[in-house]
Amino acid sequence: MVEGSVGIRAVSELTGLSMDTLRWYEREGLLPLVERDPDGRRAYPPAAVRFVRLVQALRGTGMPVDDVRAFVRMGPGLEWHEKRAALLEEHAANVERRIERLRRDLAVVRDKIGHHRELERRGLDCEDEIGAEDGHA
Repeated sequence: MVEGSVGIRAVSELTGLSMDTLRWYEREGLLPLVERDPDGRRAYPPAAVRFVRLVQALRGTGMPVDDVRAFVRMGPGLEWHEKRAALLEEHAANVERRIERLRRDLAVVRDKIGHHRELERRGLDCEDEIGAEDGHA
């Protein structure tokens, strides 16, 4: 066991992931670096904790489990750097496109908030009364 390893509870507290999620990640082959102590309990060396954070970021930004698994299965070695980088670059581009869509959608939501505040300011209870004037629905 690597010095500095921590148990699943500590990893859960460090990452905010539940212990069940960490166990599921391991069963699904997303966490290759998890070791076992002499009593059979999970032991996460520092590299495994860093990898958990990477998997958490990939999943949190919408990378499909199959893609995370493919990334993990590439294994160690210089020969995989290009493929890993390409997978991450493609994912980053997808995230950036989603962020841009979210920004556009957020602008629509904020516009609607302003519209409702204006209705309230004018004492109107029906959007149709000013919706016809300014094109809002």
